[in-house]
Formats: sequence, structure tokens, C-alpha cells
Amino acid sequence: MAVRLTVAQAIIKFLTNQFSARDGRELRFFSSCFGIFGHGNVAGMGQALEQYPALPYVLSRNEQAMVHTAAAFAKMTNRVQAIACTTSVGPGATNMVTGAALATINRVPVLLLPGDTFAKRTVAPVLQQLELPHSQDVSVNDCFKPVSRYWDRINRPEQLLTALLEAMRVLTSPVETGAVTLCLPQDVQAEAYDFPEELFRKRVWIIPRPLADRRLLATAADWIKSSHRPLIIAGGGVLYSEASDALSKFASKTGIPVCETQAGKGSLSYNHAQQLGAVGVTGTPGANIAAREADLIIGVGTRYTDFTTASKTAFQNPAVRFININIAEFDSYKNVALPLTSDARTCIEELTFAAGNFHIKQGYAERITKYREEWEKEVDRIHAVRIGPPVSQGEVIGIVNEVSKARDVVVCAAGSLPGDLHKLWRTRDAKGYHMEYGYSCMGYEIAGGIGVKMAAPDREVYVMVGDGSYLMMAQEIVTAVQEGIKLNIILLDNHGFSSIGGLSRSLGNRGLGTDYRYRENGNYTGETLPVDFAANAASLGAHSVRARTGAELRAALLEARNRPETTVVVIETAINQRIADYESWWDVPVAEVSEQQSVRDARERYEKARQKERTFL
Repeated sequence: MAVRLTVAQAIIKFLTNQFSARDGRELRFFSSCFGIFGHGNVAGMGQALEQYPALPYVLSRNEQAMVHTAAAFAKMTNRVQAIACTTSVGPGATNMVTGAALATINRVPVLLLPGDTFAKRTVAPVLQQLELPHSQDVSVNDCFKPVSRYWDRINRPEQLLTALLEAMRVLTSPVETGAVTLCLPQDVQAEAYDFPEELFRKRVWIIPRPLADRRLLATAADWIKSSHRPLIIAGGGVLYSEASDALSKFASKTGIPVCETQAGKGSLSYNHAQQLGAVGVTGTPGANIAAREADLIIGVGTRYTDFTTASKTAFQNPAVRFININIAEFDSYKNVALPLTSDARTCIEELTFAAGNFHIKQGYAERITKYREEWEKEVDRIHAVRIGPPVSQGEVIGIVNEVSKARDVVVCAAGSLPGDLHKLWRTRDAKGYHMEYGYSCMGYEIAGGIGVKMAAPDREVYVMVGDGSYLMMAQEIVTAVQEGIKLNIILLDNHGFSSIGGLSRSLGNRGLGTDYRYRENGNYTGETLPVDFAANAASLGAHSVRARTGAELRAALLEARNRPETTVVVIETAINQRIADYESWWDVPVAEVSEQQSVRDARERYEKARQKERTFL
């Protein structure tokens, strides 16, 4: 039997019948389709979405933002559900490239359906078409190739028969997932074809839990039993695998301390006896000392980015060895590790049994307890710092953490907030900390908050965003208001780019381009720009409040919790009040020659620090 449909209609009909399943739990894979219509998709995808409302359509305000929302939604669902995004050809399509990179780098599934120029070519060049003298087979959508895990251009209707199935294979693969891009020429979208009815049957894509190799698992158990100072680094794979309970039991049984990457924060509750907190460039002193001295690193679901490894300076024990538990073979072999290429939860459960009665020695256990106690005192101290107004960023984080409840979610992405949150936020639920730090994309926060709330409507969502990120993509407040999606947005106004300003000065520079000031005598040295963020948020439909002190912030957040609509609380913070770096370093090259003494001094410090970088062979 055949069903005569347009290409666009066939795509939407297919998407509505895709399901994922893990551990016997079955879910509709696509929750909705975000889109902004133009001449390249309104007659095709627009018509199809109107004809088939089973896949709800959501109007966004910015193409990049809607991909951020889709990525956040997928991340919050532990990658068992996704959102599709459709745009017109040209700027609508290329606006999604940043979002595609973010999804692929963070390894979360999003389906991108950008319009494309005419396949028939006879009317070319059409509006917004890229013309190249050496080929007629290139469009702006080719920009998606390096940032997509799967890319295809549908030039004929029958190509859907294989392309859609390949797209779903990648989207539901815990190893291959990321951005999937199907480019849709606008004439092909509207073209009819007799599609086989079998294409539209219900399909359930099983998300597997593969086991580690038996011999390698036994070797890993032997390494654990012979170790003296083992340390677990919990990455995002712990959360995606829903392995927090298994990790908690393993750590409790063996006494092995656990530290967390940005993506893995929340793997254990902050008050777990083996929890050392954040590791790496934005880590706690105890976690970083433990990493430096460890003779065995057990990496679980981590990519070992430079922030985790402190630019390859974190692990200084000459005898250190690595065991990597990772679903992706590519990551399980990093640092010349013993590769346990497998599902994190299943592997941890097996290691718990295989490790037998192993437990760390009492002296090491006492040190872990001491590190934990010292860090909790430091967090209390930072949260209690009272300056200003303007207040400190640490005080703001402490107040938001105190007001929020255990299952609430804090969302952030860029600036100085991620580093401070990684260290200071006391996570009490595995999904309570949502940080986009693979791409650390400014502008993600509010759009991402929408995706989190869509995935977890029963949780309060606290979006923490600096003024720099807010100014890049504040318009998604309109989307939240339109959809009745409630967010609690805390906007920290420090009149510039605090993170990069601090980095600039640490490199011997003067913070050029990091303060929001009027130009004066050719430089940005004038008065601070008077941006009224509260008025801006109100104009976009949010309830807005301006707080000056910590007490006013707390009161505003308590009020916002009881309001049904999105609230934006604006508070001025001190741009130069910073949380210290603890036992760590980040490789940011300093100018090798300079007329400035401060730069020469910074270069000298840099040369000394990078001598600690290690290559594991």
C-alpha cells in the first residue's frame, strides 16, 4: 500500500510515529517542532505542520535560540526525547549553525530541518541563494556538515526512505547522537510521492545498555583493589545513563571519593560522604589535590576537557593509571586508559560486585572527610560575604541556592557564573544542575530554561544569566510568555563581561572591550551605559523586579516562586569580586613578546605553569 503525500507531510507523519525505549519505558521521541517560517519552508513544512497537529508546532523568536531550547530539552530528558526545528533557507538556516555545534559538542539529539534552495535549479538564483562559480551543488546549508553527526540533502522524495531511518539511528544512539540535519529544498518539500505505508508505522528505537568486555572488567577490578588513592571523575555520562544511584552505592561501598565535571555535577548529592565537588579549573581544593595525588583515576562518562584536566596538569602522580567507563569508544581510550566501553550504570553495577570487599585505607578516608568539611566551611563563608550594593556574585548564588528546593533546576551557560556555580552550588538532585559548558554559548540561558521547563514542568527553573548573555538573546522571554512557560530569571548586572575581563587582566592586559561604557577620547573609559534591564524584561511580557540587596533578592525570589508567570529579577553585582581558583590552572597562552611589563610578567608565569602539562602514553 502507498500513501500519496508531499515530502514535508511525509516527514511530519513519520516523526509523530517514532518512539524511544530504555529499561522498558517507552516515550514518544519528538515532543514538538519549533519553527520560524519563510519562503523556503512555509509552503512545505508550514503546511504539513498545520495539517498534522499531532506534532505540536511552537513559534520561536530566533533560530539559534530554538535549537538551544531543543538541546536543553534533550539534555533534561537524558537524551530519550528530542525536538525538531524547521527554518527557511538562507539566514534562517545559518542562524541554526551555532545551535547545531552546541548540540553536537554536548552530544544531545536535535533534528534540524532547514529549507534549501531549489533542487530543480531552473529559477536560480533565488532569494538568499549562495552562488559559487565552481559548483551548483553547494548552498549555505553545507555549513552544517562539520557540526552535524548526520547530514543529508533531500533532492528527491524517495531519498526520505533511507534518510529518515538513518536520522533516527543517529538521534537515538548514545554514542553517535548530536545534531542531525536534513536539508529540504523548497520545491522538493512541496513535491508529492507515493510513499510506502510501512514508512509510517510505529517504530520503537531501543536505547541499549552495552556491557564492558569481560577481561577488561576483571582487569579494572584488579587495578581498583591494588590502588591506594583512587578517585572517580563523574561526567555527563553518569546522568545520561541514569547511574547516580549505582555510583552512590559503589562510592559508599569502596569509600572512593567522587569529583564532578560541569556536565556531571549532580551525579552525587553535595552532602554525600564521598562527594568532593567540582574538579579542574573550576574545582574545589580537595578535589584538585586528590586528582593531583591519585594513583588511579576512574573516569565515568567524561570527555576529559581542558577544564576537567586543568589543561593536562591535574594528574601529577608519576604512577597514575586511568580506567575509563564510557559508552563511546573514542572517549574510553583517552589518556591511554583501560577502556571499559559500555553503559555507565551497568558497568558501575558490575564493578561494585567485581571490586569485592575493597575499601580505601583509613588515612585516605580521613583526608577526604577533612577536605569535605573544609570546603563546606568555605562555601558558607563565600555565601555569607556581604558587600555593597552592588552585592557579590557568591552571595547571589547562595541566596538562589537557599530559596530553591531540592528538585528545582538552576540553568546557566557562560561568563563567570559557570565557574562559581560549579564550585558553590549545592546540588541535591541528579537533574538539579543544568550547565551548558561544552560550548559555553552566551545566549543559551533563557532559551535553555524553556527547554528544561518543557521537559520537567513540575520543577521550578532558575535561570542565572549575566547582562552580557542576556543582551544576546533576551527575546526568548516572549516565547516563554507566549507558551505559558514559567521561568525564574536572575539577571546579574555587572556592566560588562566579568569573566573575560578578569581573564584579560590575569594575562597582563587591561580588560579591553569587557566593560559596558561610553566611548570617551577614543577609548571605552566613559560612564557606565545606563541599560534598564527591568524595563526591558517588562516590555517583553515578564514580571520584572529590581533588587539592590541580598534581602531584596531573597524576597523577590520568594514572591516569584508563587507567581504563575515568568519573573525577571535584576540585581547589580560587583564585577571585580571574584571566587578564588583552587589548586588549579588553565592554559591560555600569553603574548610571547610585548612592550607591556604586565604582559611580560604574565608570560613568565605562564611558561612556569605549563611545565606541569603531561602527555599520557
